[in-house]
Amino acid sequence: MHLFIDADSASPPYEQLRSQITEQVRSGAVPPGTRLPTVRRLAEELGLAANTVARAYRELEHGGVVETRGRNGTFVRAADAVQASEARAAALAFARRAHELGLDDETALGWVRAALAEPA
Repeated sequence: MHLFIDADSASPPYEQLRSQITEQVRSGAVPPGTRLPTVRRLAEELGLAANTVARAYRELEHGGVVETRGRNGTFVRAADAVQASEARAAALAFARRAHELGLDDETALGWVRAALAEPA
């Protein structure tokens, strides 16, 4: 796993870590079952505070990208689990926003169908 922190980036270090690990998992560069470095070791390697790496790992776990197995460490979840977790999170975010806008279910679903029909 190749990770780097851009000190000049507007994105905070924990977010840079989270996004890089997520992308490497999604692309298959880091396969399911891979054990991630310990928080302390990765923090030392990247010159970050341990709390920064711990936050990135928490975000990754919350996003379904990794799972922590207690003292055994933090491991990459299967790619289909990552995809399902990200899809669910996107759907929940859309549903919340649709409710905030006062859209009924059929109107909201209509927007989803229209968006899915558009070329990527």
